[in-house]
Amino acid sequence: MASVASTYARAFADVVFAAHLDAARAIGGLRQVAALSEESVDLRRVWENPAVPAEQKRKLLDVIVQRDGIDRQVRNLVAVLIDHRRLTLLPRIVEQLEKELNTRMGFAEAQISSARELGDTEKRALESQIAKVTGKKVRAQYGLDPSLLGGAVVRIGSTIYDGSVKGQLERIKEAISS
Repeated sequence: MASVASTYARAFADVVFAAHLDAARAIGGLRQVAALSEESVDLRRVWENPAVPAEQKRKLLDVIVQRDGIDRQVRNLVAVLIDHRRLTLLPRIVEQLEKELNTRMGFAEAQISSARELGDTEKRALESQIAKVTGKKVRAQYGLDPSLLGGAVVRIGSTIYDGSVKGQLERIKEAISS
């Protein structure tokens, strides 16, 4: 099902660029609908029930879109998902859409773990280094991991850059034992 979610995400990314939509607003609208569907058992039952006519499901969606000020294109994607009984994929589609939009806009999502809280200057320096390595603009999320002892670990997609003291100690241990 991941490939199905990716297909919808790529198609919607095409729409975002073709219609010059605000990517953050589009993702926000999709998240709103996903959250409503997740929180409301009744809403989810209606949208997932094959006995409820598609027209009624879309009317309910239109009320939500009108109330929350969600873009027409977002509404159309959700309507397609409802019609094809794929609304359960919406959270994965949002994830894939974020990745697709970041790629197309030249952003790298970096998860950075450090042993201690980093100051603004340290964060900017680290993000600058990552930008040089990746050749992309960086969107960083920071977390603490006291087990690192010092330094930082940066994860960009499936690539990990380990500059932690813990990682250095493990590499030294491997070198000594081999």
